[in-house]
Amino acid sequence: MSGKIKNRSAANAEALTGGVSCDERILRDCHQLYTDPNSGLISVAETVGVKLLAPRKKITVMLMGNHSAGKSSFINWYVEEHIQRTGVAIETQGFSFVTSGRKRESLTGNATLHLYPHFKPLQEFKGVSEYLSTEICTSRQKRFSLVTFVDSPGLVDGDMKYPFDVDEVIMWLGDVCDLILVFFDPMGQALCKRSLNIVEKLNEKHGDRLHFYLSKADEAGGESDRQRVMMQIVQELCKRPGLNKCGFDMPTIYIPNPHKPSRCVNQIEEVCRTVEKTINQTVQNTLNSLEKDCEVISEAIADTLSNDRQVSVSNRRARCKSCFLTLLGFSVPLGLMALLVLGVLSKELLELALGPEGTETLSLYLAPVVKLFDSLSVEQQLYGVGGMVFLSFLLLIFARYFFRTQPTMSGKQKRQLQEKLEYVQEVVKAKKKKLYEEYLRQSVSDQDMDL
Repeated sequence: MSGKIKNRSAANAEALTGGVSCDERILRDCHQLYTDPNSGLISVAETVGVKLLAPRKKITVMLMGNHSAGKSSFINWYVEEHIQRTGVAIETQGFSFVTSGRKRESLTGNATLHLYPHFKPLQEFKGVSEYLSTEICTSRQKRFSLVTFVDSPGLVDGDMKYPFDVDEVIMWLGDVCDLILVFFDPMGQALCKRSLNIVEKLNEKHGDRLHFYLSKADEAGGESDRQRVMMQIVQELCKRPGLNKCGFDMPTIYIPNPHKPSRCVNQIEEVCRTVEKTINQTVQNTLNSLEKDCEVISEAIADTLSNDRQVSVSNRRARCKSCFLTLLGFSVPLGLMALLVLGVLSKELLELALGPEGTETLSLYLAPVVKLFDSLSVEQQLYGVGGMVFLSFLLLIFARYFFRTQPTMSGKQKRQLQEKLEYVQEVVKAKKKKLYEEYLRQSVSDQDMDL
């Protein structure tokens, strides 16, 4: 009774907020913070070479088990609409996604992959695309607005052939789904080896996501029959090392029928609570990831600006060294040219140009060089001049190639990065704090929040 009152209160709260729950609004706002085309975290992160993935706005719940285990019937019960075909025959031959939307619609494989881009790798499995479909309905029952169900094909042994590698596809979906519900029916197919093999493999990687249920428990006969069926299933599971673990639980569930009362204990609400718990955990994980991604982006921007400053300092040093070597390289031929010109000009022209005192000072400084140059033979003089010219070329080459500058950001680019850093630190983190407070206020009192 308390569960019904709680659900009714939650429904009333959603009605007051336009039919959108707090968790749904938080996941939607977080998704918007990532995907906004102008200031989304994904676009901000790309500017500093960081790749981020936007959080999903719904959790993904996969149902698997042998054929006629009640997977489609459970989905219909949860959304309170007849969406999936049900029956003893294998009705679900492919993978069907069931989600809430604005109007009732059915989508084929290509449209399904456009709606769920993160499922596009399914195209790599041969034959799967043709067996993908999506059913969109307007139901707002329970927490369906935050759930996408994946109804998998019924698994059977023997000569049954699937148009694709069903085992590998289920294993891949197990990697991306948030919750995996395994239904065992009591009518003889629960011990299907194909189901048990897949469950064992999934348990190795995602044991925390797996939850087992004995479906159609009201059709198992009396209580003794039901206990015998459960013992057979548990024994078969325990034979597999990966599934033989402490705390194994398998609640009995069935679809309630007011025209067909049953004394069997129905724990179908346990499934709803498991879905609810997964939603809550996803909201917390999304908010925590938002904070971590903000830190990653802030560090990347700070590192980028710091590296740019270091490169600017290194460029200034490189320019100084390059200028020094360039001047030194040009000074050698200029000095030789000056010696040549001074040697050609007469003393009268030098005194006319520089004056007597300037001519005397120039002669004083150049006398040792001229004396050294005159002491050499003509051949030695040519070699000396050639060596000095070669040295000047080496200095110019060193200045050109060994002291190159690295590209740096413009002032506008640095201002933009600084603005993005401030946006992440001040706006996004403040929004994350506000969303966390809204989430916590659902559970704790305002007095505890103030603490």
